[in-house]
Amino acid sequence: MKAVVYEQFGVAPTLQNVADPSPETHGVVVRVEASGVCRSDFSGWKGHDPVIELPHVPGHELSGVVEATGSNVKQWQVGDRVTVPFVGGCGSCAQCHSGNQQVCDHQFQPGFTHWGSFAQYVEVHQADLNLVALPDEMSFATAASLGCRFITAFRAVVDQGNVDPGQWVAVHGCGGVGLSAIMIAKAMGARPIAIDISPKSLELANSIGAEVTINATDTVDVVDAIKTITTGGADRSIDALGIEATCVNSVRCLRKRGRHIQLGWMLGDGSTPPIPMDLVMGHELEIIGSHGMQAHRYSTMMDMIRTGTLAPDRLIFEQISLEDSIDALARFEQHSRAGMSVITEFG
Repeated sequence: MKAVVYEQFGVAPTLQNVADPSPETHGVVVRVEASGVCRSDFSGWKGHDPVIELPHVPGHELSGVVEATGSNVKQWQVGDRVTVPFVGGCGSCAQCHSGNQQVCDHQFQPGFTHWGSFAQYVEVHQADLNLVALPDEMSFATAASLGCRFITAFRAVVDQGNVDPGQWVAVHGCGGVGLSAIMIAKAMGARPIAIDISPKSLELANSIGAEVTINATDTVDVVDAIKTITTGGADRSIDALGIEATCVNSVRCLRKRGRHIQLGWMLGDGSTPPIPMDLVMGHELEIIGSHGMQAHRYSTMMDMIRTGTLAPDRLIFEQISLEDSIDALARFEQHSRAGMSVITEFG
């Protein structure tokens, strides 16, 4: 099969012909029809994820068609249209037994724990637990855009954030996951505030539901601006980027008894930001993490997409070829785009 492979961290990947994968007894091989290009793929390529072994094929936001099944797979057949959460459960640990596959003790992640979906085929483990059927009317590109950013944002806003109508929700960082959080918060009846340094991203945020936009480059004090807009602070605040400045601002901009949700992955030296614990205690703030979403929780989100309440396809910036994904991966360093790139040509 054709696949994008990198053999050294930070060195440009190349398009190569490599061996086709085979399914485990409990797994399937999916013929990839679409794969998102995500900042997490960029972080992995730069060497920020210790799980990755070289050489490596990135890609974890995928959709496609079941090409082959393992002997123990009962619920899926060749030809089924599917997607999969970027975190898959093992099915046997305490977390999986409680329905929390997103924090499985033995989780797998295509594009991290094994070769991913910047390729014509990808292997998915524990298919009966982790695969999600696609509605016939949903395009593969839209389904791939759900895979990491949209589902992670959905769980952060709906399950972890428990956002209520009328609440102010500040979203720090308007990349794919931040834009998703804004759209979802608006759909839940909340009042989203978008914070970013890119005018293009803020313009898109405004078009999908942000009630207020703040350009952090032009604003002297982002926290003060949010508190002024909200008359006291945000009810919920989401760090959708994952750097020290956005994390700390997210905590500091909350009103008393507000909730911070950490959505952007914090890596390396930035993984331990100086959280203002005096505010956390004195204002009874909550700090919540959010890491993916279980396959069994997709149905609520899919219903909202089916009715048009959510429109993740509006966040797709471009559809590109497998070869073009090499440049798209590198462009994350430039912070120059608004929306998501999705690979849809694999020939």
